Amino acid sequence: MARPFCLLLAAALACATGGKGAREEIDAFNQSFAGVTRGMDTPALLKLWEEDGVSLLPETAPIDGKPQIAAYIERVMASIPGARMQDFELRCRGIEVSGDWASEWCDEQQVVALPGGRPPFVGFGKMLLVLHRGADGAWRLRREMWNQGLSDAAPKG
Repeated sequence: MARPFCLLLAAALACATGGKGAREEIDAFNQSFAGVTRGMDTPALLKLWEEDGVSLLPETAPIDGKPQIAAYIERVMASIPGARMQDFELRCRGIEVSGDWASEWCDEQQVVALPGGRPPFVGFGKMLLVLHRGADGAWRLRREMWNQGLSDAAPKG
């Protein structure tokens, strides 16, 4: 009888802590998030969002729902035709998992090459992400909050 109890205890502990598997899945999510951001791939980025996701950006009203997030991204991209992501680095830490919910915070650095001989945009930011694992097992953004970061906190390699 001790063996089934140990298995149940191990399963309960894995669920309570989110298990190593969930953290690896979130690391994979972060790699996907960084990759689609580097590629400025809006359709792929939107697949990482839940339908009722909310983005909280500095000096911007809350962007509520995937259709509004898509429209916001389209407006930004239309305002910088010919721009391309030259570099995007993301370093996430503090992953906390509770069942199908997770949170983490990240530092990011981006360099966007602008057309017409304009100097590149270089930005540093901090992000707080709330992720939700859907019925299909995929982690998606439910909430994101960005604010200005410092260059000395930027991800290194």
